[in-house]
Amino acid sequence: MAAIPLQRHIHYPESDGKPMAESDLHRDVMTDLIHALKARYIGEPNVYVGGNLLLYYVEGDPRKSVSPDVLVTWGIRKGRRKTYLLWKEGRAPGFVIEVTSDTTRSEDLGKKKELYLRLGVEEYILFDPLGDYLHPRLQGHRLVLGRYQPIPLEPDGSLLSRATGLRLRIEGENLRLIDEATGERLLFAEEERAARLAERAARLAAEEEARSARERAEQETRARRALEEEIERLRRELGRS
Repeated sequence: MAAIPLQRHIHYPESDGKPMAESDLHRDVMTDLIHALKARYIGEPNVYVGGNLLLYYVEGDPRKSVSPDVLVTWGIRKGRRKTYLLWKEGRAPGFVIEVTSDTTRSEDLGKKKELYLRLGVEEYILFDPLGDYLHPRLQGHRLVLGRYQPIPLEPDGSLLSRATGLRLRIEGENLRLIDEATGERLLFAEEERAARLAERAARLAAEEEARSARERAEQETRARRALEEEIERLRRELGRS
């Protein structure tokens, strides 16, 4: 009887040994974009938002990987992932942002762009926070009939993502995401924390004002009753005179 070959276990590493980002700025921009997108899709169980994790696209070959800075995939479950195995997820991301830098721009504009096209990524966005390497600083590509076509920029330099319904606009060294339908600006993590603190402070101030108003009303009520009692006492004394 012929021996049954044992299936070889293939390890797909969770890290490629490279740093998370070019600089603190690049990391913060990446983190803010992921946070804002997660908040946008928090109520949708079949939208996955992630970034800076290894995406393996050829089963059995751990050398075939890419690490998108920011990604959104529709039609797969939410949840934390150590890696993104394309053959298990069943679909590629539909939206990818690369926060580009001097060391990554050649790959972002060449190898990654070609790979994302081959994988069927619907929209591929590049953003240069410092404006040193990419001109214009914000660029987008949309999949049209099997090829990437540039996403036109508005006069203010912003662009509209049809995949997400978001307008992407440069704000200083950051990339702001704006709901095109409502005009709502998606908050970054620090802005969200500041908003919560401001809301809490306003609530406490309102509670304190309400408490003070109750105390003033109680004091006025006690003073009025005391005055009424004094008037009644004086009337009784006058009646006995």
